[in-house]
Amino acid sequence: MKTPARGWRAVGAALAAVALAGGAACSSSGDDSPENSGGGTYAIWDPYPQFDDDSAWVKLLKSCGTSAGVTVERTGYDTTDLTNKALLAAQQDNSPDVLIIDNPVISTLAEAGALTTTEETKLDTSAMEPNLLGAGQSGGKTYGVPIGANTLALYYNKAVLSAAGVDVASIKDWPTLTAALAKVKSAGKKGITFSAIGTEEGSFQFLPWFWGSGAQLTALDSPQAVSALTLWTDWLKKGYAPNSVINNTQTTSWQEFASGDYAFSENGTWQLANAEKLGFEYGIIPVPASDGGTAPAPTGGEFVSIPVQSDTGRYATSQKLVACLTSADNLLTTDTTLSYIAPVAAVQDKQVAADAKLKVWVDAVRAAKGRTGDNLGTKYPKISEPLWTAMQAALSGAKSPQDALSAAQTTAAGATK
Repeated sequence: MKTPARGWRAVGAALAAVALAGGAACSSSGDDSPENSGGGTYAIWDPYPQFDDDSAWVKLLKSCGTSAGVTVERTGYDTTDLTNKALLAAQQDNSPDVLIIDNPVISTLAEAGALTTTEETKLDTSAMEPNLLGAGQSGGKTYGVPIGANTLALYYNKAVLSAAGVDVASIKDWPTLTAALAKVKSAGKKGITFSAIGTEEGSFQFLPWFWGSGAQLTALDSPQAVSALTLWTDWLKKGYAPNSVINNTQTTSWQEFASGDYAFSENGTWQLANAEKLGFEYGIIPVPASDGGTAPAPTGGEFVSIPVQSDTGRYATSQKLVACLTSADNLLTTDTTLSYIAPVAAVQDKQVAADAKLKVWVDAVRAAKGRTGDNLGTKYPKISEPLWTAMQAALSGAKSPQDALSAAQTTAAGATK
């Protein structure tokens, strides 16, 4: 087990690397240990500031605390702020007892020595789907339990496809999807919208096509990778996708689709509530792989982790809190609230039984993979930025897909040595 001192030195390096700034975070360490205060107070930090104390989510946290015989103090931060505060708190030996954190951040915190492993704290991950659990693994060790996952698929406008004579069941791969877009354009409507902005959102949206080609993130300039970027650039050249995708976030892309003019929108489970408010009938299909089947899409969602504490006696109670939050019954309630797909097959089946429209999302999540998987860990951000830079260069016409991705591979290889 790593010692706190070694972890704090590593956290200092992580902080310097990302140029973070801020003050001390609050926690409940030291004298609040169960043996000193009759149960004590346990701090939980999460990235859901939208939920107040009267919400079902916060009531669940409090209930899990009661079950464990302790009082829970919960603080909600936005995702970026939470990452910064978690690193700073770890440096100061002032971490919360339970941390719910965006899955790509796990490897950063783990490398910094800020998180315990599931082996150290006896967290049971046996029921979790391996592809979802992989997002919380680094160096052969697991650093938390997934609370749920979201991913990407293709929403479609039934009326637009019908008017263009497109049977959505015929869309099985890239050629059949492109043929459908051609028919839609010929019928006077717009094809597909997505986000290709020069940020992680752009990389996130490109990954199903990148992975669906058979490409690997360790070889950004492979023929498969070039074919994926060529697919997107050809769509722009032929007018099947708008030039606005270069600046689109996932939100603005959705707004384009909501206009009713587009046949398809690549977007996520988080748009389900908005989809019900559309003024037209919609459907959802998985992102197809180049030669057929469902493309692996990246997973979003959080992990419930136990940060390193100098008082290791707190881990047993923290483990009870995590086990409560990730129990099958609580996962069903929580993932419904968050519009997530559960990380446990049995709970996924319950979600589909309750809402048949979720089946396509369950299938997409089962085919998905973590961005930091394949042992990439903290290398992923150093690969993602060159990738989205290449996307921008190719889609704007500044470079060919091959030249853009060759430059990206050179940059990524240098950054990940």
